[in-house]
Amino acid sequence: MTNTKPMNLLYIFSDQHNKFITGCYNNPYVHTPNLDRLAAKGVTFDSAYCNNPICCPSRASMTTGEYSFQHGYWDNAHPYKGEQEGWGHRLTDQGHEVVTIGKLHYQSIASTSEGFPDQRIPLHVKDDLGDITHCIRDGIFTRPKLRDTVLNAGPGNSDYLEYDKKVGELAVEFLSNEASGKDKPWCLFVGFVCPHFPWKVPQDIMDLYTPYDKIPLPKDWEPGKRPEHGALQVFRNELHLAEAFTEEEYRKAIAAYYGMVTYLDRQIGDVLDALEAAGLSENTRIIYTTDHGDNAGDHGLFFKHNMYEGSVAVPLIMAGPDLPEGTRVNSAVSLLDIFPTVLEAVGADSKPEDEGKPGLSLFPFARGEKSEDRPIFSETHCIGNLDAGYMIRYKQYKYNYYMNYKPQLFDLENDPGEFNDLIDDPAYSALVEEMDGILRGICNPEEINKAAHERQAKTLAEHGGKEAVIDKLLAYTPIPTELIS
Repeated sequence: MTNTKPMNLLYIFSDQHNKFITGCYNNPYVHTPNLDRLAAKGVTFDSAYCNNPICCPSRASMTTGEYSFQHGYWDNAHPYKGEQEGWGHRLTDQGHEVVTIGKLHYQSIASTSEGFPDQRIPLHVKDDLGDITHCIRDGIFTRPKLRDTVLNAGPGNSDYLEYDKKVGELAVEFLSNEASGKDKPWCLFVGFVCPHFPWKVPQDIMDLYTPYDKIPLPKDWEPGKRPEHGALQVFRNELHLAEAFTEEEYRKAIAAYYGMVTYLDRQIGDVLDALEAAGLSENTRIIYTTDHGDNAGDHGLFFKHNMYEGSVAVPLIMAGPDLPEGTRVNSAVSLLDIFPTVLEAVGADSKPEDEGKPGLSLFPFARGEKSEDRPIFSETHCIGNLDAGYMIRYKQYKYNYYMNYKPQLFDLENDPGEFNDLIDDPAYSALVEEMDGILRGICNPEEINKAAHERQAKTLAEHGGKEAVIDKLLAYTPIPTELIS
């Protein structure tokens, strides 16, 4: 039984936002006034995680409330197809209007079987296939285009900026002209693509972070100081991050990422202003989060698909007329919790088959009615990883398990920057055993790794094998011209 009054839901979802590069997450250097005012009016979750730190599988988990090993969308070559029903199906089937504007990153299906019948300028995977090179996991194939995105970061324009501007404008139009007077609470999903690379930033925003030494460098950014864990070396080699960057290159890339976050914040501000101007603030709740983070230079790493906090942790803010203002929640949560939260927000019912889903509604946490130490699980079966990687966040600790490499253990309360790996400290041997038991209680890591490899090998074979798909490597999903024209 819930005491949550059904209301409209404005659900804002970005792409690749490192939560630590937000003012409300205690970053004094970044300019994010709109996300900060949203946090001041609502609830900020300090320990929120994605369940797979790359776009397609993370979005599939957010939509269905299931782990990757359950739904089988392993990487960006296996986008969500709507085969497992998600929260969009539940709302649509019960008469709630669901409108999506912007990036979804599913497989585009004419029947909109994803449960989202009203998709406006949707960005889906390229050619309904995604990036088939994600299925190459041999440690030989490398991705120099990713290094280029770091080297090319700086002032300029891109179709990603133009697309997000259009997404924001259409969201403002919906809130201004269509959102009032509905028979049942609606859900508007606004999918921005920033701060995902390419890291090209309008000059006026880049000026906020110039000179580049305004932002301190991570203390472990350079060779000799960065962690040299075997799995991370594989990651760096494949993504062309092993070779050192100059300090200027590093600083400029980090500043450009900050600028992308600020650009995103401006678009979000326009949407929040439109909601208020339309007189909808008293009957609409807001959720803001992202699909995964970006290391943004920490530990000598950029991008995602690893288990450091910059990659796997996400910002999560909830606000609404019946939620506390300016409060924080420390209990660990994940994007799996979005499924029951969206249903509860608008007053939709779950189905019997939803009862086994691992997610919990975020409303009791947000209202201070619930505080729970439950394990949070994430997995990766993607580029930069020869084999699977898994994460268990439990209480103040985080356990990263790698196939064929030594695990890692961090105490996030005393070491939030993850500089001190405790895995070899005998004082923590019992905790390591406990964390490994939690992992194996959720899944069989060896069997899941095998299943992912088998599916990826099959997909690769279906498209002609490694040599046939190499020239189809994508640095990022392109914006179709018709979406921004």
